[in-house]
Amino acid sequence: MHDLGFVFAGFFVGLVVGLTGVGGGSLMTPILIFFFGVKPYMAVGTDLLFAAFTKFSGTVSMARQKLVPWRVVAQLCAGSIPAALVTLYVLHTLGPTDPAVQRVMTGTLGVALLLTAAAMFYKAVRGKQAPRQLADADLDRASQPSHWSLPLLFGAVIGTLVTLTSVGAGAIGVTVLLVLFPLLPLPRIVAADIAYAVPLTLVAGLGHASLGSVDWPLLVKLLAGSLPGIWIGSRLVSRTPERVVRSILSLLLAWAGTKLVFV
Repeated sequence: MHDLGFVFAGFFVGLVVGLTGVGGGSLMTPILIFFFGVKPYMAVGTDLLFAAFTKFSGTVSMARQKLVPWRVVAQLCAGSIPAALVTLYVLHTLGPTDPAVQRVMTGTLGVALLLTAAAMFYKAVRGKQAPRQLADADLDRASQPSHWSLPLLFGAVIGTLVTLTSVGAGAIGVTVLLVLFPLLPLPRIVAADIAYAVPLTLVAGLGHASLGSVDWPLLVKLLAGSLPGIWIGSRLVSRTPERVVRSILSLLLAWAGTKLVFV
């Protein structure tokens, strides 16, 4: 039954990621820890590669729909990937199974989930809706941040957070993109968030694999569900009830974050 449960969990998370750009690490890691009893360091490592393959599938689908703003993706990757490599070096030096590292990973994961929940809830309840469409002539201007250093800075923060906890590339990434690129239509924001997470989670996931903190058979089961899930979600992204989905997700993440921080 566990095998089928992993496939269903993968499908659910893949569907949510495709619909909203949110939910890879912030949903899958707590599901693995709380519902399946996977050790936190193993959940983080496995989830990073799960996110890389799942979001690659979503990126291909969205690229075919010409939704991915590649300039935005490149700016975020320039900050996030070097930060991920530095964080991996620290984890290699200390070791992922060290009790102190475990406590830091669990505590940081909890805080990241609470921040993600807060960002999602604010966006769903109070945030302005991003435009759904934009004329081609305006896309170039919409892809320019107010200052060139901001995507690098926020990318570095997200890269560190994702490598340590597997959380942050989704909801926090979407929130950062909405702040830095407020003129980009929502489907392009979601597409950028999914696309830049692919190289980031792949680098971080391979780094964790070299530490022995990836469960390969588990990864295969999760991907068996997530790949069709994200394909379906990415086809429906332009019609998703954004506020409802984000509100429900924010409550789930707040619950998981509270459990990790205070239990």
